[in-house]
Amino acid sequence: MDHSPDQLKNLVEDYITHKQSTLIAMKKGQISKEEFLAEAKSYIDTNFVTDDSGGIVLLNSFEQYIFGYSVLSQLIDDKSVSDIRVVGYDNIRIKVRGRRKKARVSFEDEEDYRRFINYIATKNQVNISNLNAIQRFTDNESHPDFILRFTISMPLVNTGTEPYLCIRKVPKTFPKIGDLIEEGMLDRETAELLVERFGSGSTLISGGNSSGKTTLLNALKETLPDDCAVLVAQQADELTTMDHPDMMFLHSLPQVSEGAVKYDLKNISIAGLTMDVDFFIIGEVKGDEAIYLLNAAYTGQMCAATIHAPSAMKAPEKLVDYCMYESRYSKRELMKMMECFNTLVFMEHYKVKEIYDLKGYDDATSNFVFERIF
Repeated sequence: MDHSPDQLKNLVEDYITHKQSTLIAMKKGQISKEEFLAEAKSYIDTNFVTDDSGGIVLLNSFEQYIFGYSVLSQLIDDKSVSDIRVVGYDNIRIKVRGRRKKARVSFEDEEDYRRFINYIATKNQVNISNLNAIQRFTDNESHPDFILRFTISMPLVNTGTEPYLCIRKVPKTFPKIGDLIEEGMLDRETAELLVERFGSGSTLISGGNSSGKTTLLNALKETLPDDCAVLVAQQADELTTMDHPDMMFLHSLPQVSEGAVKYDLKNISIAGLTMDVDFFIIGEVKGDEAIYLLNAAYTGQMCAATIHAPSAMKAPEKLVDYCMYESRYSKRELMKMMECFNTLVFMEHYKVKEIYDLKGYDDATSNFVFERIF
């Protein structure tokens, strides 16, 4: 005996409303997956079906929904898909090897999609009320191969009537420098140049969205010697390590509800700089945390970061602009401090396009002095 689609919908609805405490308890590790499913089986037998085979089928469907991501699961499993954008219940867009296209899956209707949004918010302990209409969060447990970065914006701030959902998939195992050579991101000579410069001075990697900035930074930091103490500050868990014995990782914590604690990149950068590190990394510079990165580099600490910029030569100016949010220094002083970032890399379409040596700042022309080395 099969179950009706309405039974699964109603069961999911129950677990994201009056039974959400059980779902949250499992997410927090207070009860095991087996205990959760045993409780769900009992609930199904009591409230939904009397036939044993029907109850088992419904439980299996419920397990796939709860421990996966509904119709998006096959896209999350697909290693060629890097990004998923749900524009509407029947309009799901994906990025496959850098190219955007429409996915061949959709939710049943707007109600089914909204139920899914409520479910993933509950599963990840995120509040999507009117006070929190835009939420970003990370799920690093559900999938064996990927860390999932979610951004949800609700109809309160959208022009349309449906939520928007964006998912960035970050591989848990990342390519190392040798792998990037084989994949064509850079040749061996360029890789050797970057590894040598990365280990001897501060590096700024720039480019657009999905250009390979984080992939390159992830690989380069693995080349640091074991006796180098490394601290990574990041907004989401994109940078990890597979081999290095002395790396610490701090991530920002958004304010998920009124009165809740919040730690942004500025907070964790300040804290991190007191932790006796040899190499300081910010996953992606986006705001006033830039001044703490620049100050660290200017005092002689080796640093690295990624930043959105249209070219390697524009990246220092972008970092200075971010520093101006928080700094008491003049722009000229900040430009002179940028001399400590001696290696500038520009990424485009998953390839290293430019490498510059930042020679210094020319007071007479009010410009940086560069030497292109690749």
